[in-house]
Amino acid sequence: MLRTALTIAEDAFGLLVCEPAPLAFDARPVAGLPDRMMVLDELRDRLRAGAGTDCVDAVWRRLARHARDDGPAWVVGAVGVAAPGLTRMASRLSAGRRALADDIDAELLAGFLQALRTADLAAPRVWLRLCWAAWRAGLTARTVPELLELPAEVPVDVATAAGTPGRPYGHPDLILRRAVHAGVLSSEQAELIGRTRLGDVLIEQVAAECGDTAPVVRMRRKRAERRLLAALNRGDLSMPRTPAPAPR
Repeated sequence: MLRTALTIAEDAFGLLVCEPAPLAFDARPVAGLPDRMMVLDELRDRLRAGAGTDCVDAVWRRLARHARDDGPAWVVGAVGVAAPGLTRMASRLSAGRRALADDIDAELLAGFLQALRTADLAAPRVWLRLCWAAWRAGLTARTVPELLELPAEVPVDVATAAGTPGRPYGHPDLILRRAVHAGVLSSEQAELIGRTRLGDVLIEQVAAECGDTAPVVRMRRKRAERRLLAALNRGDLSMPRTPAPAPR
């Protein structure tokens, strides 16, 4: 089985809710939940079985506050409660892109965690906004390789935040060279994308070469790809037109 950020998070959650001291959520202030403490896997099952919008909002406000204020265990706990929904999103995003499943899971989880730390908890639909942040981040992981003309099609039911720039862009290597020439990417960033997206080099190999961890290198590539995607969507890397010859 492929080990991704989400499967690792699920394993950590499983340890967190084990006896003899499972992490528990105080459900007493939340209308629609039992008037008692609930172990987080029980809370997750209750939410999956169906709960009203107000109940779900109240749960996620409290989970987010715990994650922000009460240490790493609550971050793992919040991710574990969210894991079924995040896994469904990751499955949709990686359809036809199994080679990108690890990157999609990692970016989706990173987007969720960022929103968990920063989302406005006073605004309504907390859970939906957390999910939307995760979806946008995961979509980036599959969109950049598509713009570099790697195989597979984006499903027709996956909407993107911005329209895809007109093709053709040219050969992927040429896109990267243009990005370096335009100052969008450094040569090191372009090489990282080229080797790991277009070549057959694994992130782990690059990490070993430069003495970093794989997550650090993956985050470095993520930042570079976001810059590249933004430039492509703006049309900054379009092929320049050949100027017309001066009249004689």
